[in-house]
Amino acid sequence: MDQHSITRLGDELFCALRSQHTLEPLTDREPGITIEDAYYISQHFVRRRLQDGEMIVGKKIGVTSAAVQDMLGVYQPDFGFLTDAMICENGADIPIAGHLIQPRAEGEIAFRLKSDLVGPGVTEADVLAATESIIPCFEIVDSRIDAWNIKIQDTVADNASCGVYVLGDKEVDPRDHDLPKLAMSVYKNGELISEGKGSAVQGDPLTAVAWLANTLGEFGIPFKAGEVILSGSLVPLIPVVAGDEVMLELAGVGSCNCRFV
Repeated sequence: MDQHSITRLGDELFCALRSQHTLEPLTDREPGITIEDAYYISQHFVRRRLQDGEMIVGKKIGVTSAAVQDMLGVYQPDFGFLTDAMICENGADIPIAGHLIQPRAEGEIAFRLKSDLVGPGVTEADVLAATESIIPCFEIVDSRIDAWNIKIQDTVADNASCGVYVLGDKEVDPRDHDLPKLAMSVYKNGELISEGKGSAVQGDPLTAVAWLANTLGEFGIPFKAGEVILSGSLVPLIPVVAGDEVMLELAGVGSCNCRFV
């Protein structure tokens, strides 16, 4: 794909974000679009956000678990960038009108880094050594593509369908826990909706974060000390509307909750 097309589609996604409207799938309009093209579109989309005053504060891996892959019909992980405009406090009221289009909540384990990581060649042990803490987290994903009708190229270009994210009430040392065995329970409006374990994310959240560090390294993009890394959903996505409240418990670690208004 030529640079003009990459820029045009990145601009379209930025305008859709700011005006809160959806676009026809990019893969319907550009049948030849590759995943590499999509990553370059995503980078332009994110640059537009930075030019508009936002700052990158972390990264995310998406579409990691079988539950999410089956739900979206996308069968490989992708990545996106987190900005300071996406951060919501634990227990926050998150407005949908004017901020989100078609949100879905997913329960994750977030990593806060204490040192840089630069791929390729990053291992699970490297990730653990570079991690300050893990945190229960809700990522509220949101697609700028009509009706979540996405292929992998669509969600990659759309900054991995990033919306906002909520960090929970506690941060703990990952070395004190067996991450694949960490159990998560997710509730919507007081009702248990789903349960999952850390192993749902590529067998181990450390594996997912290492994959992300190495994939970003191929684009010359490092993990930086202080950044938050979202490691992927342990459970299926939950559609939410104004009036819904979601809460998760990560056993032995802590909880996270938010409301939609």
